[in-house]
Amino acid sequence: MLYEDLPIGGNAPQEVNALIEVPKGSSNKYKYVPDGDLFRYDHTLFSPLYYPCDYGWVCGTKGAGQRKPLNILVMSSNPTFAGCLVVARPVGALLMHDSKGEDNKILSVAVADPRFDDVRSLDDLSEHTLLEIQHFFEIYQALEQKEVVIGGWEDVNHTHARILAAAGLPAASAEK
Repeated sequence: MLYEDLPIGGNAPQEVNALIEVPKGSSNKYKYVPDGDLFRYDHTLFSPLYYPCDYGWVCGTKGAGQRKPLNILVMSSNPTFAGCLVVARPVGALLMHDSKGEDNKILSVAVADPRFDDVRSLDDLSEHTLLEIQHFFEIYQALEQKEVVIGGWEDVNHTHARILAAAGLPAASAEK
């Protein structure tokens, strides 16, 4: 099975399969190449920054008319690696636009990391953690002369609805 064909997971939207492209702490951007079913080194960030969380996509969310699957940030104690499948619990989303249009980031925690067992929504995270993530995405492309507009944070219920819509699943699944 190709990485891009991996399913969203049986407990969506409360838990989703996330495929990691960029590990937490990296300044390198890796991208999935469907033709080879592999991950390619794309570039190093122009700014002296590093990804605050593992970064990738929500499996099973590239529906008709969408340019790409939903982006996801996965908080965990330690970084994983490009190509790692992580079961993640979405807790909200950072709403943003870049030069290509809407580019929201689902924020989640790794289900298998006991340090995040009690994190179920944005309210369970420190304000500083949310500010760090937001700051990264506000400035990470500045030296490339690319503009990013942040629209704030979306709560977990709206994020669940966003995931279900992107996966083509009925809204009733959100009531699990």
